[in-house]
Amino acid sequence: MARELVLKEGEVDTRGIVPINRQTFKVKLQAYLHKPFSFIVFLLICLGTLLAAAAVMWVLIYTFYRGLVYIDPESGEASFNLTADLFAWRWTLENNSMMPALINTLVIAFLSLLIAGVIGVFAAIFMVEYAKSTNIFVKIVRVAAETLSGIPSVVFGIFGMILFVGLFGWGYSLLSGILTMSLMIMPLIMRTTEEALRAVPDSFREGSFALGAGKLRTIFVIILPSAIPGIISGVILGLGRVVGETMALVFTAGSPMNARTASGLMESGSTLTVYLYNLTNESGELANVAWAVAVVLIILVVIINGVAEFIGNKLKKEY
Repeated sequence: MARELVLKEGEVDTRGIVPINRQTFKVKLQAYLHKPFSFIVFLLICLGTLLAAAAVMWVLIYTFYRGLVYIDPESGEASFNLTADLFAWRWTLENNSMMPALINTLVIAFLSLLIAGVIGVFAAIFMVEYAKSTNIFVKIVRVAAETLSGIPSVVFGIFGMILFVGLFGWGYSLLSGILTMSLMIMPLIMRTTEEALRAVPDSFREGSFALGAGKLRTIFVIILPSAIPGIISGVILGLGRVVGETMALVFTAGSPMNARTASGLMESGSTLTVYLYNLTNESGELANVAWAVAVVLIILVVIINGVAEFIGNKLKKEY
């Protein structure tokens, strides 16, 4: 014989209540029908999700179709557009190789991230772990970082051209482009790292101090590993901005059509986006090469994001 449930004052019988995350779609729909406003909001959310997914899929499908398939306008014959000639080590008028531009892109992205990442992360550590929240200097730095994050990249390009190309006398070079990109993504990495450090519970710090660990050891052994996911998010955003940047690099690294691999940091060179920009101003066969470069650029961004996520998951600590 089943025992009768005895409820105390203020208690509620939850035996017949099903959590919302375990309800079937039919049950949820019936509940929405009793609340018209909630049902309208639910439809708008679904519609927005479908439109966003459809837009992304349309861009990807169309870009990959134009980049992978070349249709001869005269004969109508289709052929593979992403040929091996586009990945030759040296650029010529015959092959229009993108490999030199790809190498320049990786060099600029890696060195820019190395400079901006180190400075941005350490600046965030200082503002969160050492400086007081009421410090006027910290407030000025935060306002400046938020302001710089919203400035168009062409402004950074003009600044880099005046400072590095002109005043320092470096000319159009990879170094000018690297430092300009570092200045552009540094506020982004600094702010995302700062928010990630603030999200770490204070109990982690207090527990580490209670066990006798010093300030520096607590930061590098406890705080930073716990904030890795947020830091990686900032790194991914910064990498995406560097890889996808065009105008700032046109003003600093140069935009030669003959996309050769720069022999040194003081040499000019085109990145994939700059090379793509040059190709879009052409017609005929070069226009098809531009679509192939766009496909490689998308794949490159996906690979970089995947590697960053993989490294972040390996470094992340679970508590």
